Amino acid sequence: MDLIFQAVIIGIVQGLTEFLPVSSSAHLTLLPPLLGWEDPFLNSAAFAVMLHMGTLAALLVYFWRDLLRLISAGWDAIRERRIGADPDRRLAFLLLVSVLPAALVGALFEDFFDTYFRDNLLLIPIILWIGAGMLWSAERFGRRERGLDRLRLSDALVVGVAQALALFPGISRSGVTITAGLFLGLRRDDAARFAFLMGIPIIAGAGLWKTREIIAAPPPSDELAALLAGMVAAGISGLIAIRFLLRYLRTNSTGIFIAYRVAFAALVTILLLAR
Repeated sequence: MDLIFQAVIIGIVQGLTEFLPVSSSAHLTLLPPLLGWEDPFLNSAAFAVMLHMGTLAALLVYFWRDLLRLISAGWDAIRERRIGADPDRRLAFLLLVSVLPAALVGALFEDFFDTYFRDNLLLIPIILWIGAGMLWSAERFGRRERGLDRLRLSDALVVGVAQALALFPGISRSGVTITAGLFLGLRRDDAARFAFLMGIPIIAGAGLWKTREIIAAPPPSDELAALLAGMVAAGISGLIAIRFLLRYLRTNSTGIFIAYRVAFAALVTILLLAR
């Protein structure tokens, strides 16, 4: 029962922090050691995959209409060999371009980042502060006057390269994408929507990539309940986070998340040094 409880708590944290610009990787790397949860299962490939599948399910549930429209538009563009003036075709193409840098860097270096920062936890609060500074700068200097219909190919490439920085625990996948979008002049909610749509192939790819580790070392049957509990918790909390953030950013800045990142990093630094 303790393992299921821990899996649910971590699943909730994963779902919320995957989509809010506060860094899921920082929270999931720091939370178990700070709480004294030392079960290897919580750091296993199987558990990581199920958490990713939960957050992927949240994205698919929320954006299923957008996905059907974009897939249809993308297929039509391939079949007719032209994008034209169709905004859905343009967006589908730009999303494809934007995920390539992050997918390439993730495939090459994700294992290194996972291992290195688990052994150097004090670096994570520093990266949280850096991410907060980046987001504050984007809020300060971004013009926030463009929608996704005005996104250019060069913009998609910039966002894609920025997305690769999310491998650093503390940067945040959604946070760095929103930051890049704001610097490029996107409105806050449009930057978040682009981040979430980008996240679908990125999270799906990461989940499939880690599945190879599960195939190599299947989890024991007594951990299956914890796997399922973590996945469901991540999916439900992720859906709540998506709905909240898109509505919140229509009329509010990201200031509350900047403040949270700074405070969380300070608290973590104190707790780690106290240990």
